[in-house]
Amino acid sequence: MGSNETSPPTAPHTADPRVRIGHVHLKVADLDRSLRFYAGVLGLSITQRFGDSAVFLSAGGYHHHLGLNTWESLGGSPAPPGSTGLYHTAIVYPTRPTLAAALRRVLDAKVPLQGAADHGVSESIYLSDPDDNGVELYCDKPKEQWPYTSDGRLAMYTRRLDLHQLLSEAPPEIEVGRGPRDL
Repeated sequence: MGSNETSPPTAPHTADPRVRIGHVHLKVADLDRSLRFYAGVLGLSITQRFGDSAVFLSAGGYHHHLGLNTWESLGGSPAPPGSTGLYHTAIVYPTRPTLAAALRRVLDAKVPLQGAADHGVSESIYLSDPDDNGVELYCDKPKEQWPYTSDGRLAMYTRRLDLHQLLSEAPPEIEVGRGPRDL
């Protein structure tokens, strides 16, 4: 094997296919500032708040998809570049039009985009929250459209995502404000 290849680890068992990530809990410097982003821009609903120190948010009535707290981070600064930690939290949208609506809200809030990509299996928009935590907003493509190699292995890639085309799919009631900026 080449220096960039590793053999896959062998596991004594395989995880149940129903296993999923239940929630992400982030340390933030300013709870209200983070709420303006996660609830105000992304539209997550507050399910429970613990004073000025923590809050749980969700979509669709789940107990929480995201936890935010200032227990160890009140007034703190983001992790420096080159340090270990969270790369990004990925929020999956059920359809391309709902992803387009989220993109419209992000642009209207003047949140800078860090990138956008078609990965073959999904389409993604990348940005950061107010504490510089990476955030990916994405929607999966139908599984029958996923790319595979001739020997049946998944063949994801990174290609340009046309944000103007994506925005054209936002539901009309969401398309308020000015057109796409800084795409």
